[in-house]
Amino acid sequence: MAETIKTNVLIIGAGTGGYVAGIRCGQLGLDTILVDGGDGLGGTCLNVGCIPSKAIIHAASKFETVSKAAAGGTLGITASKPAIDLAQTTAWKDGIVKKLNAGVAGLLKRAKVKVINGWATFTDAKTCTVRTADGDITISAEHVVLATGSEPVELPFLKFGGDVISSTEALSLDKVPNKLVVVGGGYIGLELGIAFRKLGAEVAIVEMADRLLPLYDKALTDPVAKWLEKHGVELHLGAKAGSFEKGQLNITTKDGAALKLKADKVLVTVGRRPRTKGWGLENMGVAMAGPFVKIDDRCATSMKNVWAVGDLTGEPMLAHKGSAQGEVVAEIIAHLSGKGGHDRRFDPVTIAAVCFTEPEIVSAGLGPLDVEGRDDVITAVFPLAAIGRALAIEAGEDGGFVRVLASKSDHRLLGVQAVGQHVAEMSNSFAQMLEMGAVLEDVAGIIHVHPTLGEAFHEASLRALGHAIHI
Repeated sequence: MAETIKTNVLIIGAGTGGYVAGIRCGQLGLDTILVDGGDGLGGTCLNVGCIPSKAIIHAASKFETVSKAAAGGTLGITASKPAIDLAQTTAWKDGIVKKLNAGVAGLLKRAKVKVINGWATFTDAKTCTVRTADGDITISAEHVVLATGSEPVELPFLKFGGDVISSTEALSLDKVPNKLVVVGGGYIGLELGIAFRKLGAEVAIVEMADRLLPLYDKALTDPVAKWLEKHGVELHLGAKAGSFEKGQLNITTKDGAALKLKADKVLVTVGRRPRTKGWGLENMGVAMAGPFVKIDDRCATSMKNVWAVGDLTGEPMLAHKGSAQGEVVAEIIAHLSGKGGHDRRFDPVTIAAVCFTEPEIVSAGLGPLDVEGRDDVITAVFPLAAIGRALAIEAGEDGGFVRVLASKSDHRLLGVQAVGQHVAEMSNSFAQMLEMGAVLEDVAGIIHVHPTLGEAFHEASLRALGHAIHI
């Protein structure tokens, strides 16, 4: 007979949304159970997404730097031809993940959150049975937080297995493939495709749209396209992938021609979908919004005291959105349970996004595509090539820039974008200014530290006001 447990809060999914909700619930004195369905504490982001991919990207950039030095010297530095042992690199990456896993486990333990490893299946909105290695456990809760995350989309004619891989398998390869074909020119495919090109693989990218990263405007993506061209990455835009047979991927080009691309590995990165199947969501009576669980501005579903956070709730499917939602929900549940907390709303001005491509792309708030045709918006661009720090770290020669958009009438910031090496580190500054309702004069009036890349944000704002200094 299954063990039965009752709790204040039951959280399904231990990703960035779920574990943050768990820690905050525990801090607020709520009896909390967190069910980890197998991805590991930290979910996709920590185990097979954000963190390991950035580790591999970092290692690839280091390898590229040494390779450049070996090819004739750079910055006065010369080196012998480097070699990459990807198995060792992967082991180093796994060590980082393990350390962070242990950190999350420690934080949950300190917050007195009970973690159960197993697969949960709901029979109704507040009751589930968790299948664990030690037997079944039935849990009933006053509040349920759904944080099941997302999973890679599989193409019916390119099913995962063998040499057809998702980003998960790409991050655990033990050797660099000689030829890698990436199906999908979004941020995941480009981040990994660029990393493997730096590691020495021949890379081809197949994208259905007419250009890469179609959600971003062309000015932001052009420097990435130039890097790909310069480094010999084969681009097939407006093309459709087909089956993979005998080491060759069949594609149909933009012109309708049939083509075969040789590949040791085919990396399919055509998007992610919310994980809604296999855990009894259909038994919970919650309303849906397309493929996502429908929520209001409190992250509440249509079923009383059932909440949802993270990728399950829709775009943008970003880890930091899930974390912020998880914290909001914990505060609300504590407030409803008489444990303090606050009746919060999840209503951010912006959720900044970063592509860790080469070069990096940052976008916060409105971009040119969002204000097309409007004449009440000021737009100003400042090139990184005019920033001393950028030139000193070789970050100003790839067409990078910072761009601001603001209202003509009151100079309120509407959006900030950047493309260039290391611009990801400016994303929080962009989001902060937008969240605080800053005007151009606020950014212009802040003394920015010299020499830093952030000076480009300052100069772009000055330029929007008509008096940039260094251009």
